[in-house]
Amino acid sequence: MPLTDLEIRKLKPSSQEFYLADGEGLFIRIYPSGVRSWTLRYAFQGEQKRMTLGKYPAVSLAMARERAALALREVEQGIDPAAKAREERKKAKLDPTFQDLLDEFWERELSKTKTGKERRRLVKKDALPSWKRKKVNTITRRDAVLLIDKMRERAPIGANRLQGVLVRMFNFAAERGMIEFSPLGGMRKTKETPRTRVLSDEEIKLFWEAMNLENTEIDIYRLTKLALKMILLTGQRPGEVANMKWEHVSDSWWVIPADARKNNEENRVPVVSMMQDIIDEANIYSSDSLWVFRSTHNEGTPITVGAMTNAIRRHWSEMGITEGFSSHDIRRTLRTRLAEIGIDDVIAERVLGHKLQGLLAVYNRYPYDKEKRQALIAWERRLQSILGLAPTGGKIISMGDYKHG
Repeated sequence: MPLTDLEIRKLKPSSQEFYLADGEGLFIRIYPSGVRSWTLRYAFQGEQKRMTLGKYPAVSLAMARERAALALREVEQGIDPAAKAREERKKAKLDPTFQDLLDEFWERELSKTKTGKERRRLVKKDALPSWKRKKVNTITRRDAVLLIDKMRERAPIGANRLQGVLVRMFNFAAERGMIEFSPLGGMRKTKETPRTRVLSDEEIKLFWEAMNLENTEIDIYRLTKLALKMILLTGQRPGEVANMKWEHVSDSWWVIPADARKNNEENRVPVVSMMQDIIDEANIYSSDSLWVFRSTHNEGTPITVGAMTNAIRRHWSEMGITEGFSSHDIRRTLRTRLAEIGIDDVIAERVLGHKLQGLLAVYNRYPYDKEKRQALIAWERRLQSILGLAPTGGKIISMGDYKHG
């Protein structure tokens, strides 16, 4: 007699495993542990064979019958269903997962780019938790759309950045033979609205007070506070500040090497009085490190842009500031204030390390070192006025090679 669900549910295990037949070669196997699984017995090319169809109750009686019927149809077509299932399982094990793709993408391509670490961080944070063990060839365009939409709700620009990395990752997967075609081909990014946030005089004052190392009410790692102040003083990119090394600082200059910069061009940043104060304070906490702003989480590494971003995100309202801002907004504030105090645009752009455009970039090779120093001294005086500090007189700092350790 065919089995019923009620009969299967009432089955009790015994000291020895046993089988109950449903018909057409389908059996349920009951182990002493109580586990129950479906087995199909069939003959193929004169040989008796069997295959497992799944465990009960995950595979119901109806599902087991359907799977058995499909397998028996394959037998009629000259296909051994057990052998076919083994091959499919073997192939599935060989199919790379999303984690495998990320590892290979990092090794072969991403690690060789200047923004590679940040792009990998985006993927690890926002895609890997959902897709880590998922086979690359099973990830669909719809999967990607839903993942990116979820991120876009909280971080629109970050979602575009993630989409850009994923599009390249899946193109890479197709190039490497992991998949036939990228499911993300032709995906358009959401149009970004350029940020215009610039800190006011009052906000600058509140920010600076919050970054005071003695201000324990704002619980931010001390070297992160100093790094954020350095952005306001120099206008350099958060990543360039985070990766500042002691060997880059000498003879009143912070020299950011070309291989550490987005545009592959060295930038010489004059060190003036307030910047020197920050460097001296950082030396107290990281004199035995290669990095001016060392990390406490990972030995032998600097703080990260993410650490600075999170510090501001978590504490901007505690500073008394009523509108959120980012570390890049601090850089924009410096650039805007240089224009405000009358610094020529060419000089201001060179302070930030931007390349000159058009024919200027080809024919004007003047370094603007003197003018950049004068610009940062002028900004320092303006900042001191905002903060209510006595002016330092814009003295030139001459340090020699910075000694630490």
